[in-house]
Amino acid sequence: MTRDIQIYNTLTRKKEKFVPITPGRVGLYVCGPTVYGEPHLGHARPGVTFDVLVRLFKQLGYKVRYVRNITDVGHLEHDSDSGEDKIEKKARLEELEPMEIAQTYTISFHHAMDRLNNFPPSIEPHASGHIIEQIEFIKKIIEHGFAYVTNGSVYFDVAAYNKKYYYGELSGRNLDDMMTNTRTLDGQDEKRSPADFALWKKAQPEHIMRWPSPWSDGFPGWHLECSAMGEKYLGKEFDIHGGGMDLMFPHHECEIAQNKAERGTGGVHYWMHNNMITINGQKMGKSLGNFITLNELFTGTHKLLTQAYTPMTIRFFILQAQYRGTLDFSNEALLAAEKGYKRMMQAAKDVKSLKESASAYEENKNNNVSPDGKSEGKKTLIQQIEELYNNMYDALCDDLNTPVALSYLFETVKIVNQAKDGTITVGNKEKELLEKIFSEVAMCVLGLKDEDESAAGNGGTKVVDGLMDLVLAERKEAREKKDWAKSDVIRDTLNKLGIKVKDNKDGGTDWSID
Repeated sequence: MTRDIQIYNTLTRKKEKFVPITPGRVGLYVCGPTVYGEPHLGHARPGVTFDVLVRLFKQLGYKVRYVRNITDVGHLEHDSDSGEDKIEKKARLEELEPMEIAQTYTISFHHAMDRLNNFPPSIEPHASGHIIEQIEFIKKIIEHGFAYVTNGSVYFDVAAYNKKYYYGELSGRNLDDMMTNTRTLDGQDEKRSPADFALWKKAQPEHIMRWPSPWSDGFPGWHLECSAMGEKYLGKEFDIHGGGMDLMFPHHECEIAQNKAERGTGGVHYWMHNNMITINGQKMGKSLGNFITLNELFTGTHKLLTQAYTPMTIRFFILQAQYRGTLDFSNEALLAAEKGYKRMMQAAKDVKSLKESASAYEENKNNNVSPDGKSEGKKTLIQQIEELYNNMYDALCDDLNTPVALSYLFETVKIVNQAKDGTITVGNKEKELLEKIFSEVAMCVLGLKDEDESAAGNGGTKVVDGLMDLVLAERKEAREKKDWAKSDVIRDTLNKLGIKVKDNKDGGTDWSID
């Protein structure tokens, strides 16, 4: 499948046609979590966003190397150059080793991403496993005149860098404004300028995670790991770097500066940033009491929730907004997402059991039959379905516009429901393409799956289907005997269990989980 992909490049602030460095291959680096706490909604959005990007590239025939890091050292409180390491602080509070904390929450993150049906990355490097590469990276920056050593720590010299390059090109920030708005922090007396940032920090006596270096026993700065590991696994130049918008400054801005200082090039051709998730219009944060972990969503234990929500409901909710737009979370929004997800999965089931007419395709082609029952000047049914299929890919290739792709999927759901009701008749070609849309677009590219089938397994699904056949046969017998009371009791009982029963024109009965 050959299609052009448009990507909004944060660096140039415009949509650009994606042209890979190596034809047919994509190098993608995405900033992963700092593993000191349970995965939350803020992890889910980039997880799902870049998973769909990877799935789309693969569906279009690209070979993808997807690198997502684990930050297990060097990320200090308040994303600054001073204070306690986030993982060490958590370890102190829990009375554990820092690497126990890192391992615990790495496993938790992996489990959450798996439940959201995200592909694992091709490579998942840990910052602590690449200390040697980071030290060598710093040596080159010092050699090129863009860093200095003070009391065993190494700082990036933003003023020296700005004489040749532009610090602020990604975020659009002005260095003078940054200097004015930078507050004084402990340890900044070591710096030549408040705008300078740490490449290597000398460890204080109480600091557990430390490594030997030419400058001191210490640890790398937070920003350095992505520059070093991106180059190691994707090369000095690679296609796409992704992450949350909150990482644009200072993290990604510093990455670009480090790359140029080390090798003379920014290294990344396309920068992609997903926007934030807000909670009822407010920024998510522990201090506001609206911080929600993924486990709290899956179990329904947070005070803002009225029930538990499945991982696929969360995934569907995230897909309803274009990744660059703000996504506002609320219990009501999740209820709507749950309803939409179930409707789509029901149609994916129903399309497999549609009764096709051997002559319907030819009749539709000759008579220009359309789902609205009109025929004059309308496209044939197969043409309409083909157009929906192409529109879905057009939307996805237009900077990953998942909400528009979903809207076309729901147009397809309407066609399935009309075919199920007998309003229209489908032939084998129409049915084949409808099945392809759900299996290829909804499931392969958007990564949705039927949780009922996944939970029950094939054997469990057959048992449920068999039991429903038995119950509906009992109801049918009651209706034939005009025992309306018994028929209604069976229907109402099923409704209370969330199973919707609908009688067809041909005397049969359909059921679905509401």
